[in-house]
Amino acid sequence: SLDFWRLLYVLLKQIHGGRWTESDAIDTQVRFVKSVLWYHGYDRPQLHRLPADGSAGSRELLLAFTWLLHRLGLLEQLLARNRVKTGDETSVCTCEDDLPNRQEGTTEAGPEGGLEGRVDVRYLQWLNGRLRFQWRSLHAQHQEQCKLLHKIHLFTSGSHMDHILGHFSVTETDLIRQPENYKQLLQVLESETMQLEAFLEWKQLEPVYWQWMETVLDNMAEEGNTCESQDAHVEKRRLPEVTSCCPWADKLTGQMDRLSRDLMALQDQLHQLITQRKAAWWEKVAAREELQKEGFSAAARKIQESVEVKLRGLTSIHAPKKNKMHGSCRLVLRNKHPASKMGFGQSQVSKEPVSAVSATEVIRELQMREASLQRELEQLREECRQRLDKIAEELEGVICISP
Repeated sequence: SLDFWRLLYVLLKQIHGGRWTESDAIDTQVRFVKSVLWYHGYDRPQLHRLPADGSAGSRELLLAFTWLLHRLGLLEQLLARNRVKTGDETSVCTCEDDLPNRQEGTTEAGPEGGLEGRVDVRYLQWLNGRLRFQWRSLHAQHQEQCKLLHKIHLFTSGSHMDHILGHFSVTETDLIRQPENYKQLLQVLESETMQLEAFLEWKQLEPVYWQWMETVLDNMAEEGNTCESQDAHVEKRRLPEVTSCCPWADKLTGQMDRLSRDLMALQDQLHQLITQRKAAWWEKVAAREELQKEGFSAAARKIQESVEVKLRGLTSIHAPKKNKMHGSCRLVLRNKHPASKMGFGQSQVSKEPVSAVSATEVIRELQMREASLQRELEQLREECRQRLDKIAEELEGVICISP
């Protein structure tokens, strides 16, 4: 169990970009593994009930490790993080964000609980200002990095042996200036080659692992069924004793039956009331439709405009090429080529180097998404203003001044 906890700790630390040492306490490792598994959606209670000293739970850890292999692609992520990047790359992502769904799934209380007290608004404003300052400084640094990359690509244009690239990257330029770093790069490449060979060996033996895990799951399911049957047998055995010892059980059962009948009667009355209210409402709508045609037409126009805006946003979803732009791409400078061949070169090795992502396409896609989000933000702001106006109208003797 201790070895398994350490293994998961090291692997998850690498994925989340943290530093780890062999001297980390075992309780720290256990808490980190549990929190990361909870973050990724693995909320199996048997794992989170394991002791903090790491003395038990080898089979639960095996199940969690298998879940990480299947759900997160653990080995693929490790290979992607440990990949030696000899070219200048950037991350491109125009996929739709799943943040609202993720927020809905994480509304439940975690193992550590929520906030104990209310937070001061001034502290949140200070944090927001600090975040904006750091974001602007990061953006400025990124712009400076892009300028330096452009200078290197421009000055080394035509010097590379690969005519598809045509220029050196930062790593290749550094090797030309400092050839003694070539041995260190060669060692790193040999280490990556060994990892890839081990991954290929794992892919050959992977079906055997999954067959074995099926037997493990079957054994766990059988043990769970036996435990449930034993608990049910105990409950069935104890139930007559409870009813015989409690003379008020029959009276309680009669009260529950009477309450259920009352609830059914109330439900029927509620359905009748709903149908009557619906009929009255449709009569009012039919009566007012002739008097307020202009108002209805204006409301219909607003609804139609909002639907058209949403449809314009949805058209980008059906475009397969635009929404599949996700991952790391190599930066390749194209100045004298036509626009069809301009753009980012894919980091993966492909036989058709023309299948590249153009920087103009990415910028256009991001601009369209920014406009859609801006429209949605303005709509939400207007709804908030209307709600605040309604709340302010109900307050007597209070003057509200907008900031």
